[in-house]
Amino acid sequence: MDNKNIFCVTNEAYLELVGKHLPQLPSYNVIGEPSRNNTAPSVLLTAILIAKNDPKAVIGFVPSDHLILKDDYYRNLCDEAFNYARDNEAIVTLGIQPTRPDTGFGYINYNKSPLQNNIHKVIAFREKPELEKAISFIESGDYLWNAGMFFMSVKTLFKAYKELAPELYNMLEPLMKAQTQPEIEKLITKLYPQTPNLSIDYAIIEKSKEVYTIPSDIGWSDLGTWASLFQEVDKDENGNAIMSKHVILENVSNTLVKNSTDKLIILRDVENLIIVEEEDVLMIYPMSKEQEIKQLGVKVKDKFGRYL
Repeated sequence: MDNKNIFCVTNEAYLELVGKHLPQLPSYNVIGEPSRNNTAPSVLLTAILIAKNDPKAVIGFVPSDHLILKDDYYRNLCDEAFNYARDNEAIVTLGIQPTRPDTGFGYINYNKSPLQNNIHKVIAFREKPELEKAISFIESGDYLWNAGMFFMSVKTLFKAYKELAPELYNMLEPLMKAQTQPEIEKLITKLYPQTPNLSIDYAIIEKSKEVYTIPSDIGWSDLGTWASLFQEVDKDENGNAIMSKHVILENVSNTLVKNSTDKLIILRDVENLIIVEEEDVLMIYPMSKEQEIKQLGVKVKDKFGRYL
């Protein structure tokens, strides 16, 4: 894929850092959000900017913090998703073949009879379930993990926003008429912070009747959670994942320790914990309640005006 067709969306505070890590991308292709408003505004903003250069574009939105081990196979499935989204008024998602009854992921209930090749019709999306429900999903064989990878044409996307999230669409619509880069940047700064904190799943994907999925066994892991990171990294003989040289453990098991400082961390007689030490925060959290950490981030923002 040509670099001019690759876009990266991040918070504007990270524009310089992203530019250093991705020098091959044109500066126009690195989009800075002036506020953190979730994926529904982010996807719409990105689609509007892409459509200015290519109104017939087909776009694939994928998270940046995921691990994918089967790279070539993944590329082939992306090609199939792009092609189907180009030829049909469809939203295509890559659904991950589940390997365990995980309560940290949303699930995709799909028709196991393919429409063509690997394309299957989505029946419904299910929110993160309790363990008993997750077990039943896995046992049925009718569910995939929702990895948040979506493919659709600009035309299909705009139509979906108009029909399913019209208020959000109307808020950012003035950007479509902006011509110059200064005008575009001024409007983004003015309009984007006013958009609702809304996921594209809730705003569009779960409501659309034209969503399809490709079952994907691509060696995937969502490294956006501490539990997922814990599963992927090497562990010692007691099941501990140690990401630091400044740690002493005595009778410690099944614990993740990430220390980004020069401080020495000493642990004794503990188990099943997530311990993260940064320059400005120390977090000690039960491994079993790892899914609560995202909500904890909201509390930190409300109380201290900063992100966790």
